[in-house]
Amino acid sequence: MGRPPADQPPTLTKRKDVLAIIVCYDTCEWTRDTIARIPAARGYDVLLIDDGSTDGTADVLRSGGLPVLLHRTNRGLGAALKSGIASALDLGYEAVVVLAGNGKDDPAEIPRFLDALAAGHDYVQGSRFRPGGRHRNLPLGRHLLIRAHALLVRLLTGFPATDAVNGFRAYRLRLFRDERIDVWRDWLDRYEFESYLHCKVLTLGYRVTEVPVSKTYPSPRRGLRYSHIRPVVDWWRILSPWVMLKLGLRR
Repeated sequence: MGRPPADQPPTLTKRKDVLAIIVCYDTCEWTRDTIARIPAARGYDVLLIDDGSTDGTADVLRSGGLPVLLHRTNRGLGAALKSGIASALDLGYEAVVVLAGNGKDDPAEIPRFLDALAAGHDYVQGSRFRPGGRHRNLPLGRHLLIRAHALLVRLLTGFPATDAVNGFRAYRLRLFRDERIDVWRDWLDRYEFESYLHCKVLTLGYRVTEVPVSKTYPSPRRGLRYSHIRPVVDWWRILSPWVMLKLGLRR
């Protein structure tokens, strides 16, 4: 399937059926908090991924007592997710839950995704806008873009999306054995990956649902960068799979 190996594969032993993949990149200040919120008693295994951080994030992950997968250089979000998913496939997991290690997502909410998977869904999208979800310090401009993107997804697919760019998600691994879904190509190494997969599952008849989650951004008073997503360039990366697939320029 053309899956690239990790620079440093994890020492991971399968104990549960679901693997939680937590992706980090230059998030040292928030990663400690994310790891601290992972419950000791849990119904899933955990894999921490560092995508070539230069700020000490990898050292934080190594000290967390959990399996760690390292990229020597920054390859992109899609490439990090591919590495984690490839590990899960190789070890025989049934599903993965993916979330960010930057403090925005709460590991305590992972059971919501497990419940949705247990109910038979193949793809579970976290939403800060569903009843029971919430968000803090979400910049107004980003709020409007997220809402507009969800409207576009509704128009293109008929699925009642409320938050189609939230990276807190769960995938049943049989998706990646479907020959109509090919996530292993290089053009999906960055923000394109999640949009490509989202479009595919919504148009191929898989069972999809949303679950409410919280999303917490850094307080603007602290003057911290709230996202690695760059205006225009990376928003096009997020939108381009929808355009390419709908026009038949990609498959």
